[in-house]
Amino acid sequence: MSDNMSLRGQRGNLTRRQFLASASTGTIAAVVAGAVPAYAQGARKAGKCAILGGTPVRAKRFTSWPIWDKNAEKPVLEILRSGKWFRGSGHVVEQFEEKYAALLGAKRCVAVMNGTNALLTAMHCLDVGVGDEVIVSPYTFIATYNVILNSTALPVFADTDPETFLINPDTIESKINDNTRAIMPVHIFGLPAEMAKINAIAKRRNLKVIEDACQAWLAEFGGKKCGTLGDLGCFSFQESKHLPSGEGGAVVGNDEALMDHVLAFHNCGRVKGKSGYPIVGHNRRMTEIQAAILLNQIERLEADTAKRVENANYLTSKIKDIPGIIPHRLYEGTTRAVYHLYPMRYKAEQFNGLPRSRFMAALSAEGIPCSSVYGPQYNDGLIEAALTSRSFQRAFPKERLDRYRAELRCPGNEQLCQEAVCFTQNLLLGPKSDMDDIANAIQKIYENRNELVKAQKA
Repeated sequence: MSDNMSLRGQRGNLTRRQFLASASTGTIAAVVAGAVPAYAQGARKAGKCAILGGTPVRAKRFTSWPIWDKNAEKPVLEILRSGKWFRGSGHVVEQFEEKYAALLGAKRCVAVMNGTNALLTAMHCLDVGVGDEVIVSPYTFIATYNVILNSTALPVFADTDPETFLINPDTIESKINDNTRAIMPVHIFGLPAEMAKINAIAKRRNLKVIEDACQAWLAEFGGKKCGTLGDLGCFSFQESKHLPSGEGGAVVGNDEALMDHVLAFHNCGRVKGKSGYPIVGHNRRMTEIQAAILLNQIERLEADTAKRVENANYLTSKIKDIPGIIPHRLYEGTTRAVYHLYPMRYKAEQFNGLPRSRFMAALSAEGIPCSSVYGPQYNDGLIEAALTSRSFQRAFPKERLDRYRAELRCPGNEQLCQEAVCFTQNLLLGPKSDMDDIANAIQKIYENRNELVKAQKA
């Protein structure tokens, strides 16, 4: 990837020629000298960074999460008192399934115990298993490739596009071989993957598409909701998620026969309308109490989503011209990103070499919590533990496993893992002044970069 982005970081979206033509001689000289940031509208002396003993930009806490609604207490108590806590003796899970499917524009939804089990269920029902290979993004929560490993299949990593934080569709096709069964795009942080290209590849190569939409409730690509664009889509309702129930998940789809299989598989193999257990199954059912919480939380989902989108766009406008700060790029065709996290990249060279860890510590000291989120988890030992297991030794030829190890390189992903800085979704639920605090804290750190580097070296 060309890092003309660093030039854009200094001068907005202007070309070098446009920048020189539009700026005064004095301004250009000041920018080149590093005396004032190029994005500044006028001279402003930043105060001392909080990490160096100054006053923090922000003293108050951001919006907490999850947000409980007392209106949900009566339905939950009614379930508790009824003794009908299991979906087989109640109807609340079915009500949630119908409502969530309608919200997404999907024909069917089956609610399960969590997002991990949603992915496992989708894989089983699409006949992905022992000896198969699944193309997947490496920049994701560990559950995405744990479910592949737990199915005794190989997670084959197509590289990440650092600009989008998502799977780079141009790196997928070279990873496909005769054992490839599916592609699992991840809409990480609620940013939609490039589904037009991914679906075209899958159709051309006769592959299944399982969308990991566990962080992408109401996200859209091409005007359609994420999770409804592949063969099956999977969601999580864990406590941190935009639609939370502590734990919980769902599989959605538009193929009636396939969704009948999903329903039966998650319910111990019981096929609706038939007695006994005619298919291999598992117990992955959601409880009635989880569904009651979700029916309440779903009422706030659209308004909260709109607020996050509005604040994310505003934050981007405030920070995009700070040198060394590169907000995420959305793929063409994205009609809505929903921001489970707000992601940006940090270029240390624009901060005079200030390490990312020190930048984040300084940001936290200013009252702005942040995280680097994911590392290159395929280097953490979990892949090797799987490859050396008895199951994998029996499922794959030694030559394939050796070649897999040799190909386990994702330079785009590793670059991103060194540069990513993210803010969690609850930071986006407050007023615009909260976004101003985030932007002002970043600007303050940039303006104090020399002092921070000196203190780091001392």
